[in-house]
Amino acid sequence: MINGAHTIIYASDAEAARSFFRDVLEFPHVDAGNGWLIFKTPPAEMAVHPTDPHAAGAVELFLMCDNLTDTVAELKDKGVEFTTEITEQRWGLVTTLAVPGAGAIGLYQPQHDTAYDLE
Repeated sequence: MINGAHTIIYASDAEAARSFFRDVLEFPHVDAGNGWLIFKTPPAEMAVHPTDPHAAGAVELFLMCDNLTDTVAELKDKGVEFTTEITEQRWGLVTTLAVPGAGAIGLYQPQHDTAYDLE
């Protein structure tokens, strides 16, 4: 059976992106060889959203937190650049942050039931 998920972020500057996850977000990691870091991510969940046929297959990454305002402040203190302001959506509070060398990812505080801790 399936026992996990492996997320890939493509980066034009992989070392900068790896440093961000290792040093700024402090994700635990293993070195799979020659500096190729594989990160332990927080518990995860997956949603499937409807879209038009041209966007089918697109994937987004959102990190989750309990208090978005506090998390944004902590990350700004570490020099993280946020690419959008915090907005309230029907499903939660959301913003995006820049991953050096790899574009932007989402960060949100869910206001819905979560699935990441289901057994």
